[in-house]
Amino acid sequence: MGITLTESAARHIKRYLTEHGSKVAFRVGVKSTGCSGYMYVIEAADEIKEQDHVFESNGIKVIVDPESFNLLAGTELDYTRDGINEGFRFHNPNVQTTCGCGESFNV
Repeated sequence: MGITLTESAARHIKRYLTEHGSKVAFRVGVKSTGCSGYMYVIEAADEIKEQDHVFESNGIKVIVDPESFNLLAGTELDYTRDGINEGFRFHNPNVQTTCGCGESFNV
């Protein structure tokens, strides 16, 4: 099970990577923080490390470090707009609970 992107997320990421030059992929990960345990981290990547898991989804290369992969396997990443609010939405089947503000999660 990898990480997949919706068409909307892929379009947004492609635009972002194009604007930021020579980025080779889109990195998705987690870090320990927040009130529930983990927070998502996303960034453009300059390189793919040997230990990274690499996936292709809707024409975008998505990379995940080994520590984050166990928490993200099977996740679909979407990009949505709701009124003046827009941003990424993670549909992660591994999540057991989220905090009240929705910024962190636990598995």
